[in-house]
Amino acid sequence: MRDAMKDEGGWPRRRLDADYTARDCVSADDFARIITDYATLSLPARDLPGRRPGIAYDPVSDERMDVFGAGQGGAAFLFIHGGYWRALSRGHSAFMAPMLAARGIATAVPDYTLAPAAGLTEITRQMRTAFAHLWHNAGDLGIDRRRIVVGGSSAGGHLAAALAMPGWQAEFGLPHDAVHAAMPVSGLFELAPIAASHVQDWMSLTPEEVQRLSPARHIPGTAPSLVALAEGETAGFTRQSAAYAAALDAECLTIPGRNHFDVILDLADAESGLSRRLLGLLER
Repeated sequence: MRDAMKDEGGWPRRRLDADYTARDCVSADDFARIITDYATLSLPARDLPGRRPGIAYDPVSDERMDVFGAGQGGAAFLFIHGGYWRALSRGHSAFMAPMLAARGIATAVPDYTLAPAAGLTEITRQMRTAFAHLWHNAGDLGIDRRRIVVGGSSAGGHLAAALAMPGWQAEFGLPHDAVHAAMPVSGLFELAPIAASHVQDWMSLTPEEVQRLSPARHIPGTAPSLVALAEGETAGFTRQSAAYAAALDAECLTIPGRNHFDVILDLADAESGLSRRLLGLLER
């Protein structure tokens, strides 16, 4: 099934465009409302104790990261926003922070340079640098470096899976098992069909990047993962999650009644199935 995902790269672009146009699963009005909800529901995080805003985690790009609920000595959740690598920001990404802080868990939400100003190699480097900053500065931030879980939605799900991949950690001064666990939501794990779709218009993925940055091609040694997706996904995102979970021999959790964009908002609700599963990863 994993190799079949590579074969999608040879499918007609018209089909791939349809399969990987996430906006097709919602109306224009619903999309605008959900994006507004991201930002609105993130605002209460600003009032949380232990807020560390605007941390310059990467001197090369000067991109920034906010940490909420620092100083409690507990686990941390690094959440990476989606937007097909070209939209959104950390200001849309802290809606889970109050729920986690109430349980002694910190939340870190980084920005990354958006495409096309940065390619996927650079964006991935930035997210690995953000993780390394959390790990190396865990004492100052008051978090348990042994329990940093990474997650993300859509393109952020790809980047979370890229952190769960093996082989990059030593370059950043990390042990191979630095990532405690990963929870990509409605992510992208094989880049061959993406490079053959409309997304290539702004990503300009090279064959070398497709090979090196497709998490589905680097399965052995991947951090323990829970793969989640919305029930109301397009065909491409559904195939990607199912194939990646199968390759990992991991659970593929489908969230009923949710679409590609609103599924991640379940993390604002401690009683949602998605939140309960995240808490299970953070607390183990």
